[in-house]
Amino acid sequence: MVGLKPPEVPPTATVKFVSAGVAGCIADLFTFPLDTAKVRLQIQGEVRIPRTISSVEYRGVLGTLSTMVRKEGARSLYSGLAAGLQRQMSFASISIGLYDSMKEFFTPKGAENTGLAARLLAGCTTSTVAVACAQPTDVVKVRFQASVALPGSARRYSSTMDAYRTIAREEGIRGLWRGTLPNIARNAIINCGELVTYDLLKDALLRAQLMTGEDGVGGHGPVPPLCPQHPTPGSSPPSDNLPCHFVAAFGAGFCATVVASPVDVVKTRYMNASPGQYRNVLSCLLALLMQDGPAGLYKGFVPSFLRLGSWNVVMFVSYEQLQRAMALARPALA
Repeated sequence: MVGLKPPEVPPTATVKFVSAGVAGCIADLFTFPLDTAKVRLQIQGEVRIPRTISSVEYRGVLGTLSTMVRKEGARSLYSGLAAGLQRQMSFASISIGLYDSMKEFFTPKGAENTGLAARLLAGCTTSTVAVACAQPTDVVKVRFQASVALPGSARRYSSTMDAYRTIAREEGIRGLWRGTLPNIARNAIINCGELVTYDLLKDALLRAQLMTGEDGVGGHGPVPPLCPQHPTPGSSPPSDNLPCHFVAAFGAGFCATVVASPVDVVKTRYMNASPGQYRNVLSCLLALLMQDGPAGLYKGFVPSFLRLGSWNVVMFVSYEQLQRAMALARPALA
């Protein structure tokens, strides 16, 4: 595997911010159909008590994708992509791009290592701020993904901008921030699961030198972002390469899916609900448990993992490479 070597000068906060947003968009372009399948599986049979076999339209990841293509066309797999990319440019830029800066902020002065508490606080802080900024884009994305666009039928919204306007007009400005609390909880869990797990796994791999390769990746310079240690120039291990990023990102995606799936299911249903369908998030959770039991909290787990796992791999690998590319391009642009 090939890739850019770590630069001599660590990337700035601006470089991290832009790289994270672009990397999030790249990851969404590759994994958006899986995210759509996850949403469809999560809302399937919603608030139908008792549940009947006839209410089950989607079965599994491939079954969901094939059903959507057969009934709605291939474009339905990317319904809501525009809002999804808008979300990544605002959400990923903040939650991932500012993680290192917040981690340094929460690390006590003079400390040699960054503790777990500082990492968790950094992940929770950046995710909370990111959700507050990006929530309307997430609401619109979910509405498009959940909407069944049958041939000849009227669409719920004609465009992304129409969705923003319609929701604000019919449900008020608060409608654009529907589900903010469960989304903050979900993203705080996912952000910590992704970033902290990636941080720890990458640090462990670098320390153990398990990913040392002979492809020329690595080189000299300080250890790049998302690694708690910042040694002197010239000490970057050769194991800081694409295999290292891949393994750490895959592990991060699995951990994030396991811990965040229950909150994700409730968040998706609540954000897609019609006005008055649920009194609050708790009533949405209780309706889900009454209908499907505890197993309902893990509806769509397989597409969630396929999506989140692959999203993490594409995003973190892209993020690392974009940071290095932008850092290398800075002298040439100066």
